[in-house]
Amino acid sequence: MVAGEASGDVLAARMLSALRPALPEAALEGIGGPRMAEYGFRSEQSLETMTVRGLFEILPRYLELRRIQHGLRDRYLAQKPAVFIGVDYPGFNLGLEEQLRKGGVPTMHFIGPQIWAWRGWRIKKIMRAVSHLLVIFPFEEEIYRKAGVPATYVGHPLAEVIPMQADVAAARAQLGLPLTGSVVAVMPGSRMSELKYNSAAFIGAAAILAQRDPGIRFVVPTTGSRQRQHFMDEIAAAGQQHLPLTIIDGQSHAAMAAADAVLVASGTASLEVALFKKPMVIAYKMLAASYHIMRHMAYQPWVGLPNILAREFLVPELIQHAAIPQALADALWRQMQDGAHKERLVQRFTDMHHSLLRNTAQESAQAVLDLIRRGT
Repeated sequence: MVAGEASGDVLAARMLSALRPALPEAALEGIGGPRMAEYGFRSEQSLETMTVRGLFEILPRYLELRRIQHGLRDRYLAQKPAVFIGVDYPGFNLGLEEQLRKGGVPTMHFIGPQIWAWRGWRIKKIMRAVSHLLVIFPFEEEIYRKAGVPATYVGHPLAEVIPMQADVAAARAQLGLPLTGSVVAVMPGSRMSELKYNSAAFIGAAAILAQRDPGIRFVVPTTGSRQRQHFMDEIAAAGQQHLPLTIIDGQSHAAMAAADAVLVASGTASLEVALFKKPMVIAYKMLAASYHIMRHMAYQPWVGLPNILAREFLVPELIQHAAIPQALADALWRQMQDGAHKERLVQRFTDMHHSLLRNTAQESAQAVLDLIRRGT
Protein backbone atom coordinates (compact mmCIF):
# COMPACT_ATOMS: atom_id res chain seq x y z
CA MET A 1 0.00 0.00 0.00
CA VAL A 2 1.06 3.58 -0.59
CA ALA A 3 -0.64 6.48 1.17
CA GLY A 4 1.18 9.70 0.39
CA GLU A 5 -0.33 12.10 2.93
CA ALA A 6 -2.16 12.33 6.24
CA SER A 7 -5.67 12.03 4.77
CA GLY A 8 -4.63 8.85 2.97
CA ASP A 9 -3.28 7.43 6.22
CA VAL A 10 -6.72 7.87 7.79
CA LEU A 11 -8.51 6.29 4.80
CA ALA A 12 -6.14 3.35 4.62
CA ALA A 13 -6.36 2.73 8.36
CA ARG A 14 -10.14 2.50 8.05
CA MET A 15 -9.75 -0.23 5.44
CA LEU A 16 -7.10 -2.03 7.49
CA SER A 17 -9.36 -2.12 10.55
CA ALA A 18 -11.46 -4.72 8.70
CA LEU A 19 -8.77 -6.20 6.45
CA ARG A 20 -6.29 -7.09 9.19
CA PRO A 21 -8.72 -9.44 11.03
CA ALA A 22 -9.44 -11.19 7.72
CA LEU A 23 -5.73 -11.54 6.91
CA PRO A 24 -4.06 -11.79 10.34
CA GLU A 25 -0.77 -13.20 9.01
CA ALA A 26 -0.43 -10.95 5.95
CA ALA A 27 2.60 -8.69 5.58
CA LEU A 28 1.39 -5.11 5.15
CA GLU A 29 4.07 -2.79 3.82
CA GLY A 30 4.82 0.18 1.59
CA ILE A 31 4.36 3.82 2.57
CA GLY A 32 1.94 4.99 5.23
CA GLY A 33 1.51 6.82 8.49
CA PRO A 34 0.91 6.24 12.19
CA ARG A 35 -2.75 5.28 11.81
CA MET A 36 -1.84 2.47 9.41
CA ALA A 37 0.97 1.37 11.73
CA GLU A 38 -1.64 0.54 14.37
CA TYR A 39 -2.57 -2.46 12.21
CA GLY A 40 0.97 -3.73 11.78
CA PHE A 41 1.73 -1.78 8.61
CA ARG A 42 5.44 -1.23 8.00
CA SER A 43 6.29 2.03 6.25
CA GLU A 44 9.54 2.62 4.41
CA GLN A 45 9.14 6.40 4.09
CA SER A 46 7.62 9.11 6.25
CA LEU A 47 4.58 10.96 4.96
CA GLU A 48 6.56 14.20 5.24
CA THR A 49 8.85 12.85 2.52
CA MET A 50 5.93 12.27 0.16
CA THR A 51 3.76 15.34 0.75
CA VAL A 52 3.73 17.93 -2.02
CA ARG A 53 0.96 19.80 -3.82
CA GLY A 54 0.69 21.93 -6.94
CA LEU A 55 1.91 21.60 -10.50
CA PHE A 56 5.09 23.63 -10.14
CA GLU A 57 5.72 22.90 -6.46
CA ILE A 58 6.40 19.26 -7.33
CA LEU A 59 9.26 20.04 -9.73
CA PRO A 60 12.03 20.34 -7.10
CA ARG A 61 10.92 17.02 -5.62
CA TYR A 62 10.37 15.16 -8.89
CA LEU A 63 13.61 13.19 -8.99
CA GLU A 64 13.33 12.13 -5.35
CA LEU A 65 9.75 10.92 -5.75
CA ARG A 66 10.62 9.21 -9.02
CA ARG A 67 13.43 7.34 -7.28
CA ILE A 68 11.06 6.17 -4.54
CA GLN A 69 8.47 5.10 -7.13
CA HIS A 70 10.99 3.12 -9.15
CA GLY A 71 12.32 1.42 -6.02
CA LEU A 72 8.83 0.25 -5.08
CA ARG A 73 8.14 -0.86 -8.65
CA ASP A 74 11.26 -3.00 -8.87
CA ARG A 75 10.68 -4.59 -5.47
CA TYR A 76 7.03 -5.47 -6.04
CA LEU A 77 7.55 -6.75 -9.56
CA ALA A 78 10.08 -9.13 -8.03
CA GLN A 79 7.98 -10.03 -4.97
CA LYS A 80 4.60 -10.25 -6.77
CA PRO A 81 2.42 -9.23 -3.79
CA ALA A 82 -1.16 -10.50 -3.59
CA VAL A 83 -2.37 -6.95 -4.29
CA PHE A 84 -1.06 -3.41 -4.45
CA ILE A 85 -3.36 -0.70 -3.12
CA GLY A 86 -2.75 2.94 -3.96
CA VAL A 87 -4.54 5.18 -1.49
CA ASP A 88 -5.37 8.48 -3.21
CA TYR A 89 -2.10 10.29 -4.18
CA PRO A 90 -2.86 9.69 -7.87
CA GLY A 91 0.11 11.49 -9.39
CA PHE A 92 2.42 8.95 -7.77
CA ASN A 93 0.21 5.90 -7.39
CA LEU A 94 -1.39 5.64 -10.84
CA GLY A 95 2.00 5.49 -12.52
CA LEU A 96 3.17 2.83 -10.10
CA GLU A 97 -0.07 0.86 -10.46
CA GLU A 98 0.17 0.89 -14.24
CA GLN A 99 3.64 -0.64 -14.18
CA LEU A 100 2.72 -3.22 -11.53
CA ARG A 101 -0.47 -4.29 -13.28
CA LYS A 102 1.40 -4.68 -16.54
CA GLY A 103 3.79 -6.95 -14.63
CA GLY A 104 0.99 -9.16 -13.34
CA VAL A 105 0.28 -7.61 -9.92
CA PRO A 106 -3.42 -6.97 -9.16
CA THR A 107 -3.93 -3.29 -8.39
CA MET A 108 -6.56 -1.37 -6.51
CA HIS A 109 -6.95 2.38 -6.15
CA PHE A 110 -8.82 3.68 -3.11
CA ILE A 111 -10.58 6.97 -3.92
CA GLY A 112 -11.34 7.62 -7.54
CA PRO A 113 -9.33 10.52 -8.98
CA GLN A 114 -11.70 13.43 -9.45
CA ILE A 115 -12.00 13.22 -13.23
CA TRP A 116 -15.45 14.79 -12.85
CA ALA A 117 -13.82 17.93 -11.44
CA TRP A 118 -10.73 18.23 -13.62
CA ARG A 119 -8.11 16.12 -15.39
CA GLY A 120 -10.71 14.03 -17.24
CA TRP A 121 -7.97 12.87 -19.58
CA ARG A 122 -6.72 10.65 -16.75
CA ILE A 123 -9.47 8.11 -17.42
CA LYS A 124 -7.40 6.22 -20.01
CA LYS A 125 -4.49 5.96 -17.59
CA ILE A 126 -6.85 4.73 -14.86
CA MET A 127 -8.18 2.04 -17.20
CA ARG A 128 -4.64 0.79 -17.78
CA ALA A 129 -3.51 1.09 -14.17
CA VAL A 130 -6.37 -0.16 -12.02
CA SER A 131 -7.82 -3.66 -11.67
CA HIS A 132 -10.53 -2.28 -9.39
CA LEU A 133 -11.41 1.18 -8.13
CA LEU A 134 -13.01 2.11 -4.82
CA VAL A 135 -14.97 5.36 -4.87
CA ILE A 136 -16.24 7.41 -1.93
CA PHE A 137 -18.93 9.59 -3.51
CA PRO A 138 -22.21 8.01 -4.65
CA PHE A 139 -22.27 9.50 -8.16
CA GLU A 140 -18.77 8.25 -9.04
CA GLU A 141 -19.53 4.55 -9.43
CA GLU A 142 -21.66 5.04 -12.55
CA ILE A 143 -19.19 7.52 -14.07
CA TYR A 144 -16.30 5.08 -13.82
CA ARG A 145 -18.26 2.01 -14.84
CA LYS A 146 -19.50 3.77 -17.98
CA ALA A 147 -15.87 4.57 -18.74
CA GLY A 148 -14.98 0.89 -18.46
CA VAL A 149 -13.32 0.95 -15.03
CA PRO A 150 -14.61 -1.65 -12.50
CA ALA A 151 -15.68 0.43 -9.50
CA THR A 152 -17.42 0.00 -6.16
CA TYR A 153 -18.95 2.75 -4.03
CA VAL A 154 -17.90 2.12 -0.43
CA GLY A 155 -19.08 5.36 1.20
CA HIS A 156 -16.86 8.01 2.72
CA PRO A 157 -14.96 6.85 5.82
CA LEU A 158 -15.35 10.26 7.44
CA ALA A 159 -19.13 9.86 7.43
CA GLU A 160 -18.73 6.97 9.88
CA VAL A 161 -16.10 8.63 12.04
CA ILE A 162 -17.89 11.97 12.49
CA PRO A 163 -21.09 11.86 14.57
CA MET A 164 -24.38 13.08 13.15
CA GLN A 165 -24.57 15.59 15.99
CA ALA A 166 -21.41 16.83 17.68
CA ASP A 167 -21.15 17.54 21.40
CA VAL A 168 -20.05 21.18 21.34
CA ALA A 169 -19.71 21.51 25.13
CA ALA A 170 -17.56 18.38 25.40
CA ALA A 171 -15.31 19.53 22.55
CA ARG A 172 -14.81 22.94 24.12
CA ALA A 173 -14.05 21.40 27.49
CA GLN A 174 -11.53 19.05 25.84
CA LEU A 175 -9.72 22.00 24.26
CA GLY A 176 -9.96 24.31 27.27
CA LEU A 177 -12.22 26.75 25.44
CA PRO A 178 -15.03 28.75 27.13
CA LEU A 179 -18.47 27.19 26.93
CA THR A 180 -20.02 30.54 25.96
CA GLY A 181 -19.00 33.04 23.34
CA SER A 182 -18.05 32.59 19.71
CA VAL A 183 -15.34 30.15 18.65
CA VAL A 184 -13.86 30.07 15.14
CA ALA A 185 -11.64 27.23 13.92
CA VAL A 186 -8.86 28.45 11.64
CA MET A 187 -7.58 25.71 9.32
CA PRO A 188 -5.17 26.98 6.64
CA GLY A 189 -4.08 23.46 5.64
CA SER A 190 -1.97 20.55 6.81
CA ARG A 191 0.81 20.74 4.22
CA MET A 192 3.71 23.16 4.53
CA SER A 193 2.95 24.47 1.03
CA GLU A 194 -0.62 25.26 2.07
CA LEU A 195 0.51 27.03 5.22
CA LYS A 196 2.99 29.08 3.20
CA TYR A 197 0.28 30.51 0.96
CA ASN A 198 -2.76 30.58 3.27
CA SER A 199 -1.58 31.47 6.77
CA ALA A 200 -1.08 35.22 6.42
CA ALA A 201 -4.56 35.80 4.97
CA PHE A 202 -6.20 33.56 7.56
CA ILE A 203 -4.42 35.35 10.43
CA GLY A 204 -5.39 38.72 8.98
CA ALA A 205 -9.02 37.64 8.81
CA ALA A 206 -8.90 36.49 12.44
CA ALA A 207 -7.54 39.87 13.49
CA ILE A 208 -10.43 41.66 11.76
CA LEU A 209 -13.00 39.35 13.38
CA ALA A 210 -11.41 39.92 16.80
CA GLN A 211 -11.91 43.67 16.36
CA ARG A 212 -15.60 43.14 15.57
CA ASP A 213 -16.17 40.76 18.47
CA PRO A 214 -13.69 41.17 21.34
CA GLY A 215 -15.09 38.01 22.97
CA ILE A 216 -14.33 35.74 20.03
CA ARG A 217 -11.83 32.90 20.40
CA PHE A 218 -9.85 31.12 17.70
CA VAL A 219 -8.56 27.56 17.68
CA VAL A 220 -5.94 26.32 15.21
CA PRO A 221 -5.27 22.57 14.90
CA THR A 222 -1.83 21.76 13.46
CA THR A 223 -0.54 18.47 12.10
CA GLY A 224 3.07 18.54 13.27
CA SER A 225 5.81 20.52 14.97
CA ARG A 226 6.99 22.12 11.70
CA GLN A 227 3.48 23.23 10.84
CA ARG A 228 2.92 24.60 14.33
CA GLN A 229 6.17 26.57 14.30
CA HIS A 230 5.46 27.95 10.82
CA PHE A 231 2.05 29.22 11.90
CA MET A 232 3.51 30.80 15.05
CA ASP A 233 6.17 32.50 12.91
CA GLU A 234 3.42 33.87 10.66
CA ILE A 235 1.59 35.26 13.69
CA ALA A 236 4.77 36.99 14.86
CA ALA A 237 5.46 38.36 11.39
CA ALA A 238 1.94 39.83 11.30
CA GLY A 239 2.37 41.37 14.77
CA GLN A 240 -0.70 39.46 16.01
CA GLN A 241 0.81 37.73 19.08
CA HIS A 242 -2.08 38.98 21.22
CA LEU A 243 -4.84 37.36 19.19
CA PRO A 244 -7.14 35.22 21.39
CA LEU A 245 -5.88 32.13 19.64
CA THR A 246 -5.22 28.58 20.83
CA ILE A 247 -2.89 26.40 18.76
CA ILE A 248 -3.37 22.68 19.33
CA ASP A 249 -1.58 19.57 18.13
CA GLY A 250 -3.94 17.47 16.02
CA GLN A 251 -7.48 17.25 17.40
CA SER A 252 -8.91 18.82 14.26
CA HIS A 253 -12.26 17.12 14.79
CA ALA A 254 -12.51 18.52 18.30
CA ALA A 255 -11.75 21.97 16.89
CA MET A 256 -14.51 21.64 14.29
CA ALA A 257 -16.98 20.34 16.87
CA ALA A 258 -16.19 23.21 19.23
CA ALA A 259 -16.49 25.93 16.59
CA ASP A 260 -19.41 28.12 15.63
CA ALA A 261 -17.85 28.58 12.20
CA VAL A 262 -14.69 27.53 10.35
CA LEU A 263 -12.27 29.25 8.01
CA VAL A 264 -10.88 26.31 6.08
CA ALA A 265 -8.55 25.59 3.18
CA SER A 266 -10.13 23.74 0.27
CA GLY A 267 -9.70 19.99 0.46
CA THR A 268 -10.89 17.08 2.58
CA ALA A 269 -11.07 19.32 5.65
CA SER A 270 -13.94 21.28 4.08
CA LEU A 271 -15.95 18.05 3.80
CA GLU A 272 -15.18 17.28 7.44
CA VAL A 273 -16.55 20.70 8.42
CA ALA A 274 -19.71 19.96 6.44
CA LEU A 275 -20.13 16.64 8.26
CA PHE A 276 -19.88 18.58 11.53
CA LYS A 277 -22.71 20.78 10.10
CA LYS A 278 -20.80 24.02 10.61
CA PRO A 279 -20.97 27.27 8.62
CA MET A 280 -17.69 27.85 6.81
CA VAL A 281 -15.75 29.88 4.32
CA ILE A 282 -13.54 27.89 1.96
CA ALA A 283 -10.36 29.60 0.82
CA TYR A 284 -7.26 28.61 -1.06
CA LYS A 285 -4.10 30.19 -2.41
CA MET A 286 -1.24 28.57 -4.30
CA LEU A 287 1.67 29.40 -6.57
CA ALA A 288 0.32 31.80 -9.20
CA ALA A 289 1.51 29.72 -12.16
CA SER A 290 -0.16 26.59 -10.78
CA TYR A 291 -3.40 28.46 -10.20
CA HIS A 292 -3.59 29.90 -13.73
CA ILE A 293 -3.14 26.44 -15.25
CA MET A 294 -5.48 24.59 -12.90
CA ARG A 295 -8.38 27.03 -13.18
CA HIS A 296 -8.51 26.46 -16.94
CA MET A 297 -8.62 22.69 -16.40
CA ALA A 298 -11.68 22.75 -14.10
CA TYR A 299 -14.97 21.31 -15.39
CA GLN A 300 -17.29 22.94 -12.87
CA PRO A 301 -17.60 26.22 -10.99
CA TRP A 302 -17.07 24.80 -7.50
CA VAL A 303 -13.79 24.05 -5.72
CA GLY A 304 -14.92 23.00 -2.23
CA LEU A 305 -16.22 19.47 -1.75
CA PRO A 306 -19.41 20.56 0.10
CA ASN A 307 -20.38 22.76 -2.83
CA ILE A 308 -19.44 20.11 -5.39
CA LEU A 309 -21.64 17.54 -3.65
CA ALA A 310 -24.50 20.04 -3.26
CA ARG A 311 -24.13 21.24 -6.89
CA GLU A 312 -24.46 24.83 -5.67
CA PHE A 313 -22.59 27.45 -3.65
CA LEU A 314 -23.87 26.48 -0.21
CA VAL A 315 -20.89 28.22 1.38
CA PRO A 316 -18.57 30.95 0.06
CA GLU A 317 -15.38 30.09 -1.82
CA LEU A 318 -12.61 32.70 -1.98
CA ILE A 319 -9.77 31.49 -4.16
CA GLN A 320 -6.33 32.97 -4.91
CA HIS A 321 -6.48 36.76 -5.29
CA ALA A 322 -9.97 36.84 -3.73
CA ALA A 323 -8.68 35.28 -0.50
CA ILE A 324 -7.67 38.51 1.23
CA PRO A 325 -8.16 39.11 4.98
CA GLN A 326 -11.04 41.61 4.67
CA ALA A 327 -13.02 39.45 2.26
CA LEU A 328 -12.47 36.31 4.35
CA ALA A 329 -13.53 38.09 7.55
CA ASP A 330 -16.62 39.63 5.93
CA ALA A 331 -17.74 36.30 4.45
CA LEU A 332 -17.26 34.39 7.69
CA TRP A 333 -19.01 37.09 9.70
CA ARG A 334 -22.07 36.82 7.44
CA GLN A 335 -22.03 33.04 7.87
CA MET A 336 -22.02 33.45 11.65
CA GLN A 337 -24.76 36.08 11.80
CA ASP A 338 -27.36 34.61 9.42
CA GLY A 339 -29.47 32.30 11.58
CA ALA A 340 -31.76 31.12 8.77
CA HIS A 341 -28.75 30.27 6.62
CA LYS A 342 -27.19 28.27 9.44
CA GLU A 343 -30.37 26.23 9.87
CA ARG A 344 -30.46 25.53 6.13
CA LEU A 345 -26.83 24.42 6.19
CA VAL A 346 -27.48 22.00 9.04
CA GLN A 347 -30.25 20.31 7.05
CA ARG A 348 -28.31 20.16 3.80
CA PHE A 349 -25.17 18.88 5.52
CA THR A 350 -27.20 16.27 7.41
CA ASP A 351 -28.63 14.98 4.13
CA MET A 352 -25.10 14.93 2.71
CA HIS A 353 -23.88 12.97 5.73
CA HIS A 354 -26.54 10.28 5.25
CA SER A 355 -25.71 9.96 1.53
CA LEU A 356 -22.04 9.27 2.34
CA LEU A 357 -22.67 6.82 5.16
CA ARG A 358 -21.73 3.18 4.53
CA ASN A 359 -19.69 0.54 6.38
CA THR A 360 -16.61 1.66 4.50
CA ALA A 361 -14.17 -0.53 6.40
CA GLN A 362 -16.05 -3.75 5.68
CA GLU A 363 -17.00 -2.94 2.11
CA SER A 364 -13.51 -1.80 1.10
CA ALA A 365 -11.88 -4.80 2.82
CA GLN A 366 -14.28 -7.18 1.07
CA ALA A 367 -13.40 -5.63 -2.28
CA VAL A 368 -9.71 -6.24 -1.55
CA LEU A 369 -10.37 -9.87 -0.60
CA ASP A 370 -12.42 -10.37 -3.79
CA LEU A 371 -9.60 -8.95 -5.90
CA ILE A 372 -7.04 -11.19 -4.22
CA ARG A 373 -9.30 -14.16 -4.89
CA ARG A 374 -9.71 -13.25 -8.57
CA GLY A 375 -6.01 -12.47 -8.87
CA THR A 376 -6.47 -10.00 -11.74
